[in-house]
Amino acid sequence: MQKEQKLNIAIFGGSFDPPHIGHEMIVKKALEELDIDMLYVVPTYLNPFKNSFNAPPKRRFEWLKKLFKSYDKVKICDFEIKQKKAVPTIKTVEHFYKNYNIDKLYLIIGDDNLENLHKWKEYEKLKELVIFVAATRNKKEYPKNLKILEISANISSTKLRENLDTRYLPASISKDIIKYYKEHNER
Repeated sequence: MQKEQKLNIAIFGGSFDPPHIGHEMIVKKALEELDIDMLYVVPTYLNPFKNSFNAPPKRRFEWLKKLFKSYDKVKICDFEIKQKKAVPTIKTVEHFYKNYNIDKLYLIIGDDNLENLHKWKEYEKLKELVIFVAATRNKKEYPKNLKILEISANISSTKLRENLDTRYLPASISKDIIKYYKEHNER
């Protein structure tokens, strides 16, 4: 009996409310720099550190599917959305370990999460299960053992909702996002 091959997987989670060019750059850079078989983009139902979302989870999921449809090694995972509540990262990581034969599991986070990472649920356990990868927004000092993806897009979804600047929206979904926010007056 042949043993199933172990996989190197990356998880990139977030609200993606809305997805922007920085998210796309992170995925491209991760595919270039990490030794991975698959990258899973995991939109939250609700960010555990927030009280609400703007665009509904299903809408954000569809935007991500459209954005990354031409990427062979990228899949959009609806695990957290299906929970219909905020899901701590540790639960998502455990879901991947339960469902895949994993050798390495990279967890891609924005560098803005680094200072509060120790506050994440079951952080000590999480540290044992994943290799943290920080996507940089601004140049600063990082721990030497931290894997870095250097990205040059100083944009956040929050800033983008405040000022819907099409320069920061991925071309493949910009019309969908603009239409949604105009219809829902959530700018």
